[in-house]
Amino acid sequence: MRFDVITIFPEIFNAYLNESILKRAAERNIIEVKVHNLRDFTTDRHRTVDDYPYGGGPGMVMKPEPFFSAVEHIKSDGIPRRVVMLTPQGKTFSQDMALSMSVQNQNMILICGRYEAIDERVKSLVDEEISIGDYVLTGGELPALVIIDGIVRLIPGVLGDELSAEEESFACGILEYPHYTRPPDIRGLKVPEVLLSGNHKAISQWRRKEALRLTIARRPDLMSLCVSGLKDEDYKLISEIKEEEKKHEYD
Repeated sequence: MRFDVITIFPEIFNAYLNESILKRAAERNIIEVKVHNLRDFTTDRHRTVDDYPYGGGPGMVMKPEPFFSAVEHIKSDGIPRRVVMLTPQGKTFSQDMALSMSVQNQNMILICGRYEAIDERVKSLVDEEISIGDYVLTGGELPALVIIDGIVRLIPGVLGDELSAEEESFACGILEYPHYTRPPDIRGLKVPEVLLSGNHKAISQWRRKEALRLTIARRPDLMSLCVSGLKDEDYKLISEIKEEEKKHEYD
């Protein structure tokens, strides 16, 4: 899978792409990430990528011509690509979206904006607009990295243990269970006995119960969204959690 990123700050991507999982995925030719400097597609000697907005107003607007030239250059090899613009106006990126994109394994062009906005006409090049949340960042570079990371780690063969992605938060619609490692006791804070028992069935049940407990407490909105994916055993665990919470209130 190939990602082509259009940005005016290509250096931002170097450190993150050259470490850990993404670096190994690239070395094994599972993915390819090509970062393009938007200024290389300008035509004036100042390599200008922005201008004043028509109608007045604060800030500068990114010019359309360099984006048109950049996208056309990238697509000149004839390989189909999905063009994505990173913008607060887009659909919110989610685990389900990342999974769908990883399964589709479709090459992508990621357009990163800066300044006040990108000229509206650039959207004629775009297949989809994506946001990573209801907040504003300085530019689209961090969202692009978030999307690349979120998709790539779900591609088979990228993670060392395929179960890692399956058990993470949001993979099954709920938050992930708590994790512990050695030592079993640090400053009086002990690892739950069940995790030391070697009883895999009990461990699995404990993890599911704690995942449900965390989701109910911290993200009740997710519970309402994943009702169809809950099993009879889950409802039993939820009842136990509620009883335990009531008992805790009275203690």
